Amino acid sequence: MTPPDVHFDAQGLVPGIVQDQRSGHVLMLGYLNYESLQLTLSTGEVHFWSRSRQELWHKGATSGNTLSLVELRVDCDGDALLLIVHPHGPTCHKGTTGCFDDTGVDHPARFGILAELWSVILQRAGERPEGSYTVSLLEGGVDAVARKVLEEAGEVVLAAKDHTAGLADDRRLAEEVADLAYHTLVLLAERGIDPAEVAAVLEGRRRALGPTSCQIAAFP
Repeated sequence: MTPPDVHFDAQGLVPGIVQDQRSGHVLMLGYLNYESLQLTLSTGEVHFWSRSRQELWHKGATSGNTLSLVELRVDCDGDALLLIVHPHGPTCHKGTTGCFDDTGVDHPARFGILAELWSVILQRAGERPEGSYTVSLLEGGVDAVARKVLEEAGEVVLAAKDHTAGLADDRRLAEEVADLAYHTLVLLAERGIDPAEVAAVLEGRRRALGPTSCQIAAFP
């Protein structure tokens, strides 16, 4: 990136919107000057200019909750940045995932919870706390985890059939699908595969469909 790509304001600043690469959630808004932008690009960790302290601010330098830069985009006018990141811990100083979190509002269907669950699974895999169910699965190896995936897939099918017959409600099917999703993520962790690779496959198939196609031939 060269300086003409970004148009700083009269104070020498440009707003930077921070987005979680995995969940797509907007985490925060900060401001960058020329130096903080160069540091962000050269170090791979997000730096801002603190307007209140009037100094450079390495996000997470004190708390450890840093933001690893995955991609940086400049808007069409060159006067705003989108920083797509991998966050290491909560982004907000209040301890929440992001500064726009709607704490207390129930959104059980948000798919971002899968990214949060993946982070927990990775934490369990790294720390191996005693008594953790996730750890017990991982220690059983691929065969143990795969058996659970097969078992949970069967439970999903049975719940779906019971739902069709009026023997089960939506909640039970949702619970079984949640169990399958969790165990599938554990299987990916055991094999060392990031869910981002799965997302990349789906994105490739989506692109193959074209923007208006309703065909599913790309999904064998």
